[in-house]
Amino acid sequence: MDLMQGLLTRRSVRKYQDRPIDKSTIEKIVKAAQHSPSAHNHRPWEFYVITDKDFMAELRVIQRWTSFAKDAACVMIVCGDTDKSFSRNKEDESWTYVDVDCAIATQSLMLAAWAEGIGSCYCGAAPMPKVVEALRDRLNLPSNIRPFAIVPMGYPAETPKQPEDRFDASKIHWIEKV
Repeated sequence: MDLMQGLLTRRSVRKYQDRPIDKSTIEKIVKAAQHSPSAHNHRPWEFYVITDKDFMAELRVIQRWTSFAKDAACVMIVCGDTDKSFSRNKEDESWTYVDVDCAIATQSLMLAAWAEGIGSCYCGAAPMPKVVEALRDRLNLPSNIRPFAIVPMGYPAETPKQPEDRFDASKIHWIEKV
């Protein structure tokens, strides 16, 4: 699958075959995610691969839109290390790029999975404080590790429906001279 085909055909998958994903394939997918750009190349992400079916079933209590995760081959929890993230904390402003960096890595993770024939679905953790804290507690994470995304993954049990072309030229704003 070429990149453009992957970008245009990847869809959220919520129904999975009862089939594990090889550890080497998961590592290949995470490798692709770790090649994502990040602010000042700080690469603050951490990837937690969950294969415990009990934990995957419990996720719906932590984040209610993950009820289908129990049937996935694994769930990837993408987290960001706020101590490693490019950030600024001064009198006049305070910000961090941790969520932006994790969002880019999560997109790369999902596209790499799709290229391997594996479906996935993005489920948010950040910026929902209750979900972030519940995941921190459940995974026993230190305060500097911020759960960002919950990504159930598995071989699709059905072919995701492809929508009509989403291209919208009205969303492009040409500024040729200011």
